[in-house]
Order: sequence, then C-alpha cells, then structure tokens
Amino acid sequence: MDLLTLLDYLIRGLSLGSIYAIIALGYTMVYGIAKMLNFAHGDVIMVGGYICFFTMSGLSSTFAEGSMAAAVVPALAGVVLSMVVCTVLGVVIEGLAYKPLRQAPSLAVLITAIGVSYFLQNAALLLWSSSPKYFSPIVGSGQLKVGPLTISHVTLVTIVACVIIMLALTSFTGRTKMGKAMRAVSEDKGAAQLMGINVNRTISMTFAIGSALAAIAGVLLCSAYPTLTPTTGSMPGIKAFTAAVFGGIGSIPGALLGGLLLGVIEIFAGAYISTQLSTAVVFGVLIIVLLVKPAGLLGKTVREKV
Repeated sequence: MDLLTLLDYLIRGLSLGSIYAIIALGYTMVYGIAKMLNFAHGDVIMVGGYICFFTMSGLSSTFAEGSMAAAVVPALAGVVLSMVVCTVLGVVIEGLAYKPLRQAPSLAVLITAIGVSYFLQNAALLLWSSSPKYFSPIVGSGQLKVGPLTISHVTLVTIVACVIIMLALTSFTGRTKMGKAMRAVSEDKGAAQLMGINVNRTISMTFAIGSALAAIAGVLLCSAYPTLTPTTGSMPGIKAFTAAVFGGIGSIPGALLGGLLLGVIEIFAGAYISTQLSTAVVFGVLIIVLLVKPAGLLGKTVREKV
C-alpha cells in the first residue's frame, strides 16, 4: 500500500468525518437534553445549503470579478445568513412540532420528526425544484502542497472548523450558565425546573444551536460535494446519526469520535472494497461495535432506578 495514497485517503476520511461530526453534535445535543431523535436535522442541513447557495449567487454579481470582496463577502454572507435562517427554523420546528409532544410517547415524537423531514423536503422541492444546483466552495478551489501531498482548502477548513466547534461547544456546556442549565435538564428535567431552570427555553436553545451547526455542516458538505438537491441532507443526516450512536449518543466527544471514525471507514471502504458497499460496511461496523459496547464507544450505560 502506497504511503502517499494512504495519507490522502486518511485526510479525505477526516474531512468527511468532520462533516459527520458537526451534524452528529446537533443530534447528540438534542437527544442528550430533550431525549428525542430529531430526524428532520438532515433536512435543516439542506435548507442551510440552499440559503448559502442563493446568497452567494445573488451577491457574487455585485462585486468586480476577481476582487478580494467578490471572493470573501458572498461566502461570509452566505454562511451567516444560512446560520440565522436555520437557527430560526430549528426553534420554529421545536415550538410547533415537538413542544406540544413533550409528554407524549417517544413513538409519537419519532413519527412527527419523520413527518417534519418529509415536509421540509417537499417544501424545498416546490420552492427550488428537483434540478440540482452546483455549489461553489466557500473557500474556492485552491489547494495546499505539503511535500508530495496535496490538500484542498475545503478539506483544511472543514477539519479546522470541526475542531473549533468541538472546543467551543465543550467550553459552552461546561462554563456558561446556559450550558450548565442544559446539563441539568439532560440529567433530570423535573429537578432542573424545581431549581428555577426554564426547561422550555433551554430545550429551544438546544435546537437553535443544533440547527446553526446543521447550517455550517450543510455549507461544508456542499463545498466538498457540490451537487445540491432537496434530498441532499437525507443520507448524511442518517450517517451522522449513526456516528452519534457509534460514539455514544448524548456525548459531545463521542459525536466527534464517531463522526471521524465513520468518515475514515467510509473512505477506506470505498477505496479498497467497493464504492457501492462503503455504506454497508459503515453500518456493519456500527452493528459490531454496538454488539460489543451497546452504549457506543464513549457512551455510559445508565441503570434505571426503581
């Protein structure tokens, strides 16, 4: 096995895994705090991609071609606007679809989440049609040469963004008042409410943060794989949920570890086994891991007290 080829596949796997990890962080936060699986999360990714695409397309014509402003301003505006729109969308979805089901059985919440997912996909189909949009990478198509190795700017930005988001989220949940409130709600909603914590506001904030992360993931995903359709977020969303379970759903470090491992396994499976079977290999590894460690790699088995 050629070492250069091995390193290239490893970097590509880490880049893809970083996208999965950012998406998985949204899943794991919502599950860890609200104890629900938001299967519409993948479609929020798609909405973020479309918002960024149309923002960049609309602004790129207002600047002189080739200028620094033409390269920076549309991309920056697209990322910020997509985060704002997805944050608002996440809060609205939580308020309209999930909040009324706070005391409902988990099956009812799960079916509602699937319904919201299909609603967003069909709304995107009506608004933007099924024809694919070709996304321009937010950092251009440049490459960095490190000896004989070539790394794209998109890959570098994706990996760095994942590390920064992970550190910022860990610091937020560990040091800020809202972060500590989220941890308290995840432990026991009733006890947290008795201690004066606004549970509804805390859960809404969790959805807001998760949806903002989905917007960033959508932009990075479309930059790396530039075809955008109304179903773009479906499979990455499912794989990111798999990554969250793989690492230990409810654990922020577990979401990072699961996402990175999932990306690396998928890239190597596609390269050395079969591109058609790479997804099957990923889910096969997940099944093996869960048979050995049902709570995931970094998850904790919680014993129910009676």
